[in-house]
Amino acid sequence: MPLLYYWRGDVYRADLDAGVGFHLNQATPRLHAIDVGDSLWAFTRRADGAYVLVAELVVHARTLNPDGFHYGRYRLWGHLARSRYFAADAQADITPLIRGLSVSSRGGVLGRAFQGAAAVRSLTLADHAVLARYAAALPTEPRARLLPEEQLEAALVEEGTAAFERILLETPAGVGEARRGQLRGFAQRRDRHLVLALRELYRGRCQVCAWDPPTGYGVELCEAHHLRWLSRGGADAATNLVLLCPNHHRAVHRCDAPFDWADRAFVFGERREPLVVDEHLLDAS
Repeated sequence: MPLLYYWRGDVYRADLDAGVGFHLNQATPRLHAIDVGDSLWAFTRRADGAYVLVAELVVHARTLNPDGFHYGRYRLWGHLARSRYFAADAQADITPLIRGLSVSSRGGVLGRAFQGAAAVRSLTLADHAVLARYAAALPTEPRARLLPEEQLEAALVEEGTAAFERILLETPAGVGEARRGQLRGFAQRRDRHLVLALRELYRGRCQVCAWDPPTGYGVELCEAHHLRWLSRGGADAATNLVLLCPNHHRAVHRCDAPFDWADRAFVFGERREPLVVDEHLLDAS
């Protein structure tokens, strides 16, 4: 079942500046009524008052945040290759299109009909087809391209500011200025104490499979992974890091496996791999 989401204009603009995450959090359980592979369409109100279509997230996974998470308990993850963010400035007002859908309120201010739990609405397949036809010719938003996460993590741990700058320069339109500045800050204050502290806490073991290279080989091989990716707005903080063996680290990145707080597990489609060694505070933000 496809969904329609009203993304409040000021929140949308702040999220775009901070770096799009290809995920969405909400308090309403309706967010999890969508099936994997279906589309969540998002529209917003532009600064000039026009309503525009800004995203299609083709759902890759559904996860839960911890109780009390300030953006809501329910989270959707968009497929990185199939999801799209649309350039808002290039569009005419789509109020007539939205009002023509089966879920829309006919009267009053459009945005006011999509408040609170009503910000997420169920769509019919016919509604989805209307939005898909409209979106087919829309240009994509250039700031909604993710930076290469594995390169960012490696640069942060091993290389530092120069490597970060090279990555940022190679993807000039891949992240908003606010996020670009935050990433530079991570690199400038870089030291390895976060990774060293994790390795000491877990004695070098992978938190998912408990592989123990210090005992078996006498060397540290496990790597720090950001639960909320740096390229998706995550922080370089201990509460956003877990220690993974190289195999699990690569698998999480290559499969885009989200972390589900319901059972503290990485989700690989139907397969779930929980943390089996779990001894430090983690934060869903």
